[in-house]
Amino acid sequence: MIKLESSLLQTAANLTGISLISIIFNTDMKKLFLAALLIPAVAWVPVKLIKTKVAEGITVSLPRELKRMSPEDIATRYPSVRAPLGSFSDLDRLVDFNVNISATQWPDTDLDLAKKFFRAGIYNLYDRIEMISEGIVDVHKKKFIYFEFESRINGSKFKIGDQQAVFHYTYIQYHVEPGRALVFSFSCLKDQQEQWQPTARAIMKSVKMK
Repeated sequence: MIKLESSLLQTAANLTGISLISIIFNTDMKKLFLAALLIPAVAWVPVKLIKTKVAEGITVSLPRELKRMSPEDIATRYPSVRAPLGSFSDLDRLVDFNVNISATQWPDTDLDLAKKFFRAGIYNLYDRIEMISEGIVDVHKKKFIYFEFESRINGSKFKIGDQQAVFHYTYIQYHVEPGRALVFSFSCLKDQQEQWQPTARAIMKSVKMK
């Protein structure tokens, strides 16, 4: 019976100029095509963000992987800078989100001038910069200057354990007010950029200020 069905299928295929192997191959290809459509749909599921209070009047939505750092942890990691309004990091301390007040005192809110100043400062911090995007955007009715870039800090051949160059992905945005600027920054190692870049952009779009 099985042989008869196979023979009939082969005969029908020959009459239309299609071999039995082609039929089987095309069926398998359709299955593979459908599977290929489903895989990206699963891979592209966005990370769930949780609304988080950073400081009085400032909220941002963050993934649950980023936890608020303790004052002791902040003092250890950033010993020579002003304490941030809020610092968040993952368990491995490889992904960071910080909110700071800039030490620069701004006499007005000239965003174009401020953008040039911040841009020059970023280029002075690193040995190499690959700017992905930059500009001035509105986020929840507040204007922000933003820079998204890849950076490189060269290693030092004179320091043991510090000979290798370090590569990072960073998204940073500034809200300029008379007398101060608020700085929101996200950073991770460059080899994690593909995983975290969409989340970094979503975080920055979630910033709300009173």
